[in-house]
Amino acid sequence: MDKLLIRGGNRLSGEIAISGAKNAALPILCAGLLTADTVQLTNVPRLQDVATMLKLLLQMGLRVEQQGEKVTLNGGAVDKLEAPYELVKTMRASILVLGPLLARFGEARVSLPGGCAIGSRPVDQHIKGLQAMGADIAIEAGYIHARAKKLKGTRIVTDMITVTGTENLLMAATLADGETVLENAAREPEVTDLAHLLVAMGARIEGIGTDRLVIQGVGHLHGASHAVIADRIESATFLCAVAAAGGDLTLRNARTDILDVALDKLREAGVIVTSGDNWVRAQMATRPKAVSFRTTEYPGFPTDMQAQFMAMNCIAEGSSRVVETIFENRFMHVQEMNRLGASITIEGHTAIINGVDKLVGAPVMATDLRASASLVIAALAAEGETVVDRIYHLDRGYDRMEVKLSAVGANIQRVK
Repeated sequence: MDKLLIRGGNRLSGEIAISGAKNAALPILCAGLLTADTVQLTNVPRLQDVATMLKLLLQMGLRVEQQGEKVTLNGGAVDKLEAPYELVKTMRASILVLGPLLARFGEARVSLPGGCAIGSRPVDQHIKGLQAMGADIAIEAGYIHARAKKLKGTRIVTDMITVTGTENLLMAATLADGETVLENAAREPEVTDLAHLLVAMGARIEGIGTDRLVIQGVGHLHGASHAVIADRIESATFLCAVAAAGGDLTLRNARTDILDVALDKLREAGVIVTSGDNWVRAQMATRPKAVSFRTTEYPGFPTDMQAQFMAMNCIAEGSSRVVETIFENRFMHVQEMNRLGASITIEGHTAIINGVDKLVGAPVMATDLRASASLVIAALAAEGETVVDRIYHLDRGYDRMEVKLSAVGANIQRVK
């Protein structure tokens, strides 16, 4: 099993190219199931989750060609309408094949999903929405078995804001009879990116970027070309790294218009931030100032950035409070941070971080995707040597992180 060996204390200086967004690429790949035509995608990140999704789509009969960050999909020969447990258990995003399969083929059998152990993310909103559209759904032997001769447009109000639920129902609605209205829809940029691809494929969607999506079903969708948006979480991760370790770092291919909340907090921490079209520069010459925040749905502070900002707060001047409102188990990195010398206490859904003068390297273990990134940030700022174990979590969502960090001065290497 691979580990990362990090010797902290180096400032970061230079440029990093940001990859396509994992959370946009996964539903966009599933959209290839909605048409028999060819869908050409660019800026697809090279991640373990993407490889898992492509493997799942391949075994369903989707034709897949991959060349670097270009992926070509053709759904003309899809013949297996099942997502088996063996593939789904490692990645909860596999549930995103449910809507497209049901809409186009009238049937789907999808294992209940797995993924990171950061909280219970039930799929009841997906099921409730599809049932409202006329699907007959049964849960049997750990599988969701859905059937519908033809989905019918309807008004769906989800009990909570759900990103994958919005994406699944949005894809299903594109081929349903009549009009579907999704109320309380997720507004995340990754949802918007999926909607733009669907429109390019012939879908009729109004309200893109808002919490009310109106979809007029069409008879079929056709092929299209699309570039996946830049990964705002990867961007924020590297910006937190330079805030903690110091330096002068420029991110290329970055979307600053979807990073507002992170950039505001970085400026509050003392980072000098400048930006332009597709780039952002962060300069840090001092110890960061502590910043408090509360996670919430877009356009608020993303739960996927919480752990990385907490790593910066560990060595900041002053104390901060971080309130996690999305996932109940998303403080699992705290114990490992404290092993490095951080001073963090947990009270319910709130973490209280008292900044310390320095962190000291130690062996630590990643517990989930974003926790692993936060441990890398802490290790870059720490004195001495840190070994981060279980980095398969990191590989699920970051495209060769150690290669990108090494190129800007970090002393980091992957070891067996």
